[in-house]
Amino acid sequence: MVNVMSVSPATLRDLLMTTTRTLRKRWHERIRPWELSPHEHRALRVIGGADEPVRLGVVAKSLHIVPRSVTEVVDRLESRGLTERLPDPADRRAVCVQLTSDGRRLLTELDAARDADAAEVFARLDAAERTELARLLLKLTGDDGSGANVGKSVAQANECP
Repeated sequence: MVNVMSVSPATLRDLLMTTTRTLRKRWHERIRPWELSPHEHRALRVIGGADEPVRLGVVAKSLHIVPRSVTEVVDRLESRGLTERLPDPADRRAVCVQLTSDGRRLLTELDAARDADAAEVFARLDAAERTELARLLLKLTGDDGSGANVGKSVAQANECP
């Protein structure tokens, strides 16, 4: 048990990193039945989060990978019928991608599984503890408490390798 009266910044860092690794490891295990990598799931989320077909370069930038790598990820998703490529109406040299109906259905399933996993993990905390944890994490991410930056903070967290 950690002595909460003498927790050093290094200990806090290590606890936070361990928690993050635990969450990622759990998600890697949870996603296995769908035979997708976490990277492919993140690509589905980026593509599915767009209001219209998105250029491959935008997907690459969002995932912090080179365009060649995003092409390979989209190739795998397309071979499973989860995405489809379309010509960019604004630039005939560019290619856009969007989810198919199967891709949207799968993304909905994955998001539900991810939410269920989070509920399971955070069920160990009571409501007051979850509220306090959220307040502290928002403070660390620079959020002013209004919640306006929560989506941005979460998106940035999801971008980490």
